[in-house]
Amino acid sequence: MGVEPGVRPIRGLSHVRGSTERPLIEATIPAFLAEVVRRHGERPAAVFRAEGVRWTYRELAAEVDRLAAGLLSLGVYKGERVGVWSPNRSEWLLAQFATARIGAVLVNVNPAYRTHELEYALNKVGVKALLVAPEFRGSDYMAMIAELAPEMAASAPGALEAARLPDLRAVVQFGPDPAPGALSFAEVMARGGAGGLARLDAISASLKPDDAINVQFTSGTTGAPKGATLTHRNIVNNGVSVARAMRLQPGEALCIPVPFYHCFGMVLGNLAACAYGVKMVFPGEGFEPRATLEAVEAERCNGLHGVPTMFAAMLDHPDFERFDLRSLRTGIMAGAPCPEPLMRKVMDRMHLSEITIAYGMTETSPVSFQSAVDDPVARRVSTVGRIQPHVECKVVGEDGKTLPVGEKGELWTRGYLVMKGYWGDPERTAESIEDGWMKTGDLAVIDEEGYCRIDGRIKDMLIRGGENVYPVEVENFLMTHPDIQQAQVFGVPDERLGEEVAAWIILRPGAKLEAEALRAWCKGKIAGYKIPRHIRFVAEYPLTATGKPQKFRMQEEMARP
Repeated sequence: MGVEPGVRPIRGLSHVRGSTERPLIEATIPAFLAEVVRRHGERPAAVFRAEGVRWTYRELAAEVDRLAAGLLSLGVYKGERVGVWSPNRSEWLLAQFATARIGAVLVNVNPAYRTHELEYALNKVGVKALLVAPEFRGSDYMAMIAELAPEMAASAPGALEAARLPDLRAVVQFGPDPAPGALSFAEVMARGGAGGLARLDAISASLKPDDAINVQFTSGTTGAPKGATLTHRNIVNNGVSVARAMRLQPGEALCIPVPFYHCFGMVLGNLAACAYGVKMVFPGEGFEPRATLEAVEAERCNGLHGVPTMFAAMLDHPDFERFDLRSLRTGIMAGAPCPEPLMRKVMDRMHLSEITIAYGMTETSPVSFQSAVDDPVARRVSTVGRIQPHVECKVVGEDGKTLPVGEKGELWTRGYLVMKGYWGDPERTAESIEDGWMKTGDLAVIDEEGYCRIDGRIKDMLIRGGENVYPVEVENFLMTHPDIQQAQVFGVPDERLGEEVAAWIILRPGAKLEAEALRAWCKGKIAGYKIPRHIRFVAEYPLTATGKPQKFRMQEEMARP
């Protein structure tokens, strides 16, 4: 088992193809779940610790069917869109499988969205029913919906007609006491009835693996968010591939503190765990270091997912040493580069000796490269591993031609994992996909053994006085300083040079460092034009909901007089 060996580059070029030894799974999500239940029905499936919810796989499938029948009762049919605006809750997991059961398209709505973004997302894809948590971390979701659709207060539940949200008919609120005009989730679960349940198998049998089943919004560096449209085939096969790479085994437990609305949670977490009858453990609605450590210990988790900042937060928790984490073995660290000191701590102090690094993008379902559980530490921190099965990648120059091994260019990806396109946006789809190749926008280098290194975004590159500066390269260098825990490097406008290099630095606990001393330390080690002119020491970075640093906000802050 495990990840099939990456094929070495073809003819000395930066072009790799994954193994095709195991065939792809040509199944829809309902067929996939039915097979999981057949094999693992009595095994623990999901534990939502904050809610006190525990299901076996057979119980999970039964709850999924109740919700699917309830959605049918609302008039939601194959191809229609159902949005979920919520943190990690049991209703979200049910919606993931219930929408697929009837061929409806699940639309992931970022819990951090506010009214402007919500209105755009719902209207862009024509969401008919919205499943929503009442609130999360101070965000009053129902109040925001009321602002966009004041008509709801006087509407019969399920019969909304709102001027600003013309496609939306039903708002389904989690928990008791739904707002006027909204349905309660419990009511929808109860109203499907025997008739709706009896229709499910015939509907599922009519679905095809290449049907669109999920829309995830990606916030590009410019312009409005794009709705990456994924199929059953895309995400089922990606979930299975990453599970094999981690060597998940039936009966193990995977702790999933990463958000469902992102591929990391719903594909690399939920679908990967289901593929092998693994228990999914959800510490809470959002990431909290202590709750995650408690979940790992209490549920004897064997795997743990997270972005590097999550692992750092757990290691830095004052009570870290009190937790027994010896059950841990594997998991995925993704979303940002992992500094070697952090990787070594994760492997040694958290017992995650087989943790893997994964790379991908929403448009590729998401993972195209992943390290093996037995790759050397140096490989796991300096690369994103090797090509996944049934995937093809190449690094191209500005002319679109494949570059020789070891040269830096844009990474293109092709295979089953490439999305159908951006929802309702043929122009941006055509710009991004050429002859089946997804242009990732990421700068990459593939070495002679097929390992891939990501060197940042093409658009992240800054030009200082005619010299190209790649922020990831400078960040990796800065993090070799013994006092630096994290570094973010970006460009800021400069009258003389066009752009100048800026860095936001987080120091290790107890460390002290001055900007001038850091610049002096850099001299002679990296080219002078790469040394940050503007340095700011901070306690934390502005982050996205998935824990990724928001460089544009740092740039805005630095540009203020």
